[in-house]
Amino acid sequence: MPTETRYLLDELETADMLEVDGLHAWQFTLNDELLDRAEAAAIASEPFASDDIVVRIESLDGRERRHWAFSYNCVMEAQLNEDEQYWAIGEAPQTRLRCLGAIIASGDDD
Repeated sequence: MPTETRYLLDELETADMLEVDGLHAWQFTLNDELLDRAEAAAIASEPFASDDIVVRIESLDGRERRHWAFSYNCVMEAQLNEDEQYWAIGEAPQTRLRCLGAIIASGDDD
């Protein structure tokens, strides 16, 4: 039974928080204009590549503010480590990235 190919970009679009090299980062932005161009190319069955930044991530490590930025091509080339459930992205040393979803409790009492 074939499994569906997972892409980091798809997971970034639905993530609420990221873990980057062990640091939690909830401040990240995606380049919506670039994503729109990539989607239009996919609909037209045209190849798409870009060195433009598609995701910017910011986190605090103690008092130090840390920043990461990855291009569209870099994100599309990220490799999933199935055993540990993280994405290896970028050149050596690679960054380990996990996409996390928020846990939302229902306020409705039955």
